[in-house]
Amino acid sequence: QVRVVESGGASVQAGGSLRLSCAASGHTYKINSMGWFRQAPGKEREGVAAIITRGGETYYDDSVKGRFTISQDNSKNTVYLQMNSLKPEDTAMYYCAAYLPGDSSAWYAPLSQRRYKYWGQGTQVTVSA
Repeated sequence: QVRVVESGGASVQAGGSLRLSCAASGHTYKINSMGWFRQAPGKEREGVAAIITRGGETYYDDSVKGRFTISQDNSKNTVYLQMNSLKPEDTAMYYCAAYLPGDSSAWYAPLSQRRYKYWGQGTQVTVSA
């Protein structure tokens, strides 16, 4: 019902900034929340930031608080992840995901990957020291 496509990944030096974009298409009016996740080689995928699309409430993992900002442009059906003060440990494949009410019979927190059914292919972020 929904498709999401990420863009904006790149290679940057530590201390630099990047802005990732996630464009949604399809039944976007049904989307309740969107999240950004990342997965580094050899590690599990983890939640980075999430936004409740109607209320605008945001959630962040402690590792990115104060450095990353999630925002949305409803006119473009796009969610952004502004990443500042990047560190080498931020290096990962970044994924965007969308949640529609009814996707799951259980409730999961906005930063839980189990909440989300619709995923993009990812965009690579590499931060060099």
